[in-house]
Amino acid sequence: MILSIETSTKICSVALHNKEALLAETTLHVDKSHSEKLAILIKDLLSYADISSKELIAVAVAAGPGSYTGLRIGVSSAKGLCYALGIPLIAVNTLEAMASGIRKTISEDVFLCPMLDARRMEVYCLLADKDLTILQPSSAKVIEEGSFSKELSEHKILFFGNGASKCKPLLGNNENAIFIEDESISAVNVGEVALRKYQEQQFEDLAYFEPEYLKEFKAINPKNLFS
Repeated sequence: MILSIETSTKICSVALHNKEALLAETTLHVDKSHSEKLAILIKDLLSYADISSKELIAVAVAAGPGSYTGLRIGVSSAKGLCYALGIPLIAVNTLEAMASGIRKTISEDVFLCPMLDARRMEVYCLLADKDLTILQPSSAKVIEEGSFSKELSEHKILFFGNGASKCKPLLGNNENAIFIEDESISAVNVGEVALRKYQEQQFEDLAYFEPEYLKEFKAINPKNLFS
């Protein structure tokens, strides 16, 4: 039994897998609900599935990139559960989980480019082939008209996620650029990747693990709001 948590964006999602089988999942599409609802979702999910927390063998968490606040809430909750239950923590890159989820819905031989909005014309993204081999690792990228020009000249790329729509005006004129609305943000996808990592014993240090922010957090000075 692996419990998975996804809080990288405004979506708050938890899922429970028994090996490859999905037993239960709950997703809230409510902004800023993570701190109030995550613990309740986890408790209710285990209750509905008639599973005791003592039956869990690991907790998986979407480790970013994404929302600073969301990631901290998800990772802190996952760490707390792992510490209390004496079980390992599995960290899953949010973009890799998105790619894993979307590839189940496509039949074409395309590269996958999940995108998360990082404000203005910047996105968090990676590039992977259909087998989920990483071609370009996670990064914070400012999208311009020439972005992905080499890759698009050689191969079709599927752009998706909540950062893809703002990039369409710059990249959408290329016939090899494909855009879809599906974000594929779900703890279900985190759990699918987590099983492979569990089998390979890829666990995190509870004391030192931190989310993958990619960018430093910069607090806004209230005085600047009125200058």
